[in-house]
Amino acid sequence: MIVVTNTIKVKKGHGEAVAERFQHTKGIELSPGFIRMEVLLMENLVDYDELRVGTTWENKASFEGWVNSDSFRQAHAHRQKKAGEGCHSQQNEVIMLGSQLSTHRVIVARQAAIQA
Repeated sequence: MIVVTNTIKVKKGHGEAVAERFQHTKGIELSPGFIRMEVLLMENLVDYDELRVGTTWENKASFEGWVNSDSFRQAHAHRQKKAGEGCHSQQNEVIMLGSQLSTHRVIVARQAAIQA
């Protein structure tokens, strides 16, 4: 199992609006090997907002299958309008400051114990 994390920096005050975009399904949940997605908004940053979008996959091949799919291309089409522009607000202001992708193998995972 792997977790892929996309750490996204956006202009201060835009983090929740960018996170909201992940509420709408874009086909990832239908991708073979997909397990879950979490979108986290870091608290108490002063200069910018930071989101961490973590997706869990059965294996790296499953993640690569999603990245190479038509669903992925459609979900990320807004980023490909013009090279280098990044994410936009409704006022067409560039709000994306950068992003970094990291991949981790899951070595230990635990679930909450069922309590009656």
